[in-house]
Amino acid sequence: MADDQKLLDGMGGVDALRPVISDFIDRVVNDVMIGFHFNGVDRDVLKQRELEFTARALGGDLPYSGRGMRQAHAQHPILPGQFYRRLTILRETLEAHGVPGPVRDAILLHTERLRGQIVQSMDACSPPRPPADDVE
Repeated sequence: MADDQKLLDGMGGVDALRPVISDFIDRVVNDVMIGFHFNGVDRDVLKQRELEFTARALGGDLPYSGRGMRQAHAQHPILPGQFYRRLTILRETLEAHGVPGPVRDAILLHTERLRGQIVQSMDACSPPRPPADDVE
């Protein structure tokens, strides 16, 4: 048995992960700092995609039916602070549900490793500067 699968099994499998992910998505969608990114998004679909994604990160064989991270987040100008707000909510949710430390750490590390595919640089979100000859 792979170590990753042991993580998911040690948590109690997908059935034990489901309420944690459901609570996490509810917290994110209702958050005043980042919840606006999810306006108009079907919460049940989002919960299912996050469940699939997280279960796979823990070694489960649940197929992931969502888009790749870059494609899924391309339409949203996600800034570093917003990414870290989501990570904080994830950490708080995992702790509130008593997710074992090794499982919690694996989920958080996996999420952190995806930062470069999700976050737009500050330069990409800044308004363009006028050409040098237009500056007084």
